[in-house]
Amino acid sequence: MNKISAGITGIHGWVPEYRLTNEELSTMVETTDEWIMQRIGIKERRILKEGATSDLGAEAVKGLLRKTGTKPGEIELVICATITADYHFPATANLISDKAGMVNAWSFDLAAACSGFLFALQTAAQFIQSGTYRKIVVVGTDMMSAITDYTDRTTCPLFGDAAGAVLLEPVGEGLGVKDAIMGVDGTGVKHLHMKAGGSARPPSHETVAAREHFVYQEGQAVFKVAVSKMADVSIELMEKHQMKPDDLQWLVPHQANMRIIEAVARRMEIPRERVMVNIEKYGNTTAATIPLCLWEWEPKLKKGDNLILTAFGGGFTWGSIYLRWAYDGE
Repeated sequence: MNKISAGITGIHGWVPEYRLTNEELSTMVETTDEWIMQRIGIKERRILKEGATSDLGAEAVKGLLRKTGTKPGEIELVICATITADYHFPATANLISDKAGMVNAWSFDLAAACSGFLFALQTAAQFIQSGTYRKIVVVGTDMMSAITDYTDRTTCPLFGDAAGAVLLEPVGEGLGVKDAIMGVDGTGVKHLHMKAGGSARPPSHETVAAREHFVYQEGQAVFKVAVSKMADVSIELMEKHQMKPDDLQWLVPHQANMRIIEAVARRMEIPRERVMVNIEKYGNTTAATIPLCLWEWEPKLKKGDNLILTAFGGGFTWGSIYLRWAYDGE
């Protein structure tokens, strides 16, 4: 009996219209286009002026359902990867389900920072592989502008708002999600987190005055660990499946920093032309970066292509997924 595999059978992304350019950012904090491009590789980022994280996600999901000819009522499960939930409760996935008309789906959020989409995709794959469900939507969506301090020149150039969603269904022919390696290290919290707003440090006049409800990051520490973890697990997957660099059609890395992307690709010996990169246009959209890349590269993807998706996030979290693309993008 053939094992059921979970394959991505459709993808769609959505970004807000407003572009926050480096030139505009330089009027808000002491920075320049040259400084940002040299150190990070971001030219502009999209910002949602009105709405919330669920609105980003709902637009991506509605586009996905239209593209794939899927009725909202056919979706059985929705997993939303986000760290900028509309509320502490209910789950943002519940709100997206309502806004996109997925009335028969149960849904939940998954928080793993920039690794969130991979964690959610691997979780959803288990429901498909077990035969429990046949149609699952995984959406990575974050409104990072809501937790970005636009007086902090070290973090405000990094982040943007966006969403990307995929339809996951059973596939055959050796396609779909083949393997994954995930990891966490809670000691990394001191290097990348939001200082206040949770139960450890509830909101107060003091936390607001101290500007503790924004992303806090120690860049050098994060850079070093991110390169190591993303490359290590990706290489481990390739070795496990006896893949050489030439066997991999696409590396799909989290879009956090251009130097991190380049360092990971070098360690994996993957040439630049086979690495999906769109950080210049969107910045770091956290859980949305990987599906945004897949959405933009969809026309170039061919059935049977070998892809490795890899990410690293706050906390720390990291992971890689090896999959074989399930359809011709054209």
